[in-house]
Amino acid sequence: MTRIDVKFAALKAQNKKAFVAYIMGGDTDLEISMAVMLGLPAAGVDVIELGMPFTDPMADGATIQLAGQRALEGGMTLRKTLQMAADFRAKDNVTPIVLMGYYNPIYSHGVAQFLIDAKAAGIDGLIVVDLPPEEDAELCLPAQAAGLNFIRLATPTTDAQRLPKVLQNTSGFVYYVSINGITGAAAAKPSDVAPEVARIKASTDLPVIVGFGITTGQAAQEIASVADGCVVGSAIVAQIAEGRPVGQILDFVAELAAGAHRA
Repeated sequence: MTRIDVKFAALKAQNKKAFVAYIMGGDTDLEISMAVMLGLPAAGVDVIELGMPFTDPMADGATIQLAGQRALEGGMTLRKTLQMAADFRAKDNVTPIVLMGYYNPIYSHGVAQFLIDAKAAGIDGLIVVDLPPEEDAELCLPAQAAGLNFIRLATPTTDAQRLPKVLQNTSGFVYYVSINGITGAAAAKPSDVAPEVARIKASTDLPVIVGFGITTGQAAQEIASVADGCVVGSAIVAQIAEGRPVGQILDFVAELAAGAHRA
């Protein structure tokens, strides 16, 4: 079992919903990014999604695109993102870390070497948004063989014919994208999300975590109440972009986490 599997088993035993937080590695610089990451568990974060900055993040809205640009301009690389995870692991060997991003940096690093380096850094899972199930032999299957969860995204357009393919080699949890479009584009509605989560859960025993369009503790509570938890990215990244002190950013995260945990 990965740390992700252990975490979700523990949450289920406590009848508690999960709160997942996304930050971009190296945004706005490595020092700030590291300080935020280290503070996330105490703020109530159950799983950390650590973004790998990339020059062409096609699934992301402006907020996360700009975060990636800031990180890249500051000299952030995939290797430094892995080192960031390793530095976190030196202080926290419990909180799961999911690397989230695009295939190009991994391909450039070399898949076999990347998997060795990711395991050594304490990574638990991967979300690679531009690798469809038809390309599972590229990374998904080798990652799972290496002991990493490979987390797939389902969307409102993932119909009954497509869903089994999406779920086929997914592990850890299913990330349900609550709206059509890019990150940070619109608010998620529980009334729209609930039947879709139920539809996915009818086909898998994996936890279903809902993301996109969650910006407040109240919204986190409402969405988590109809799923196994929720993930917030753009709203947290926006706080970092505004240059807020790390303590204020973590207070905001704590408000979101408390909302999810009330569900």
